[in-house]
Amino acid sequence: MNIPFHKYDGAGNDFILIDNRNLNVTLATEQIARLCHRRMGIGADGLILLNPASDGYDFAMRYYNSDGLPADMCGNGGRCIAAFAHQLGITPTHHPDGGQSSLRFLADDGPHDACIVMWDSHERIGLVTLGMKEVPAAGVTRCLDGWLLDTGVPHYVQRVTDLEHYDVVGEGRRLRHLPDLGPAGANVNFIEDLPDGRLRVRTYERGVEDETWACGTGVTACAIVTGNRRLCTRGGDFRVDFSPTGTAFTRVRLTGPVSLNFSGTFVIP
Repeated sequence: MNIPFHKYDGAGNDFILIDNRNLNVTLATEQIARLCHRRMGIGADGLILLNPASDGYDFAMRYYNSDGLPADMCGNGGRCIAAFAHQLGITPTHHPDGGQSSLRFLADDGPHDACIVMWDSHERIGLVTLGMKEVPAAGVTRCLDGWLLDTGVPHYVQRVTDLEHYDVVGEGRRLRHLPDLGPAGANVNFIEDLPDGRLRVRTYERGVEDETWACGTGVTACAIVTGNRRLCTRGGDFRVDFSPTGTAFTRVRLTGPVSLNFSGTFVIP
């Protein structure tokens, strides 16, 4: 079976995108892991199926980490699938408060909306804003030497010094499975303030089991625990906006770059 795919990245966090609106693509865990393998496959941090819409939504998102296992949400993946839907000609049906139209889609962690702020079809680059899940204030807890919270998937955030030379992979791997971070573990984010006021973030992602160049749910978690809305990663800069109400962090929106790298076809026997 020949399956067309498109390779996108959100600030270096890269994904294999497949149009599965006709539901003819079914991939086993081992097949997904092989496709994401950087030496024996296409290479990616994850694979995403764009599935048909449910009532009230423009499409559905099914996300898999590079180990082939599903995850409830991926922030950069959500921004990339919105750009992919835009490229497929899927027309937004949602017009919040009479403002800019936005795509509405359903992920495993619930509903999301996304706005294509800019898309250059010649350069195949753009800027996409994604609505993230509301985070209860009670769900942001002190843990170990940092904070633990769920922004679609669980994240641990810890301040460090000299983040440029920090052993993100070694420490991330050590912390990721600690019982304090829950039975399934958590993604691990290390942060440091920059002189220009931005917050620098480096993330070790579970499921990828390595450092990624950016993590959308990760920078969202870091913004919420620090209050800093301007963040930078190895792959690019982000803005995270939110409204703290005392009981929750609402209207959480993640904005960052998206690129279409290349397209092709792979064969599944």
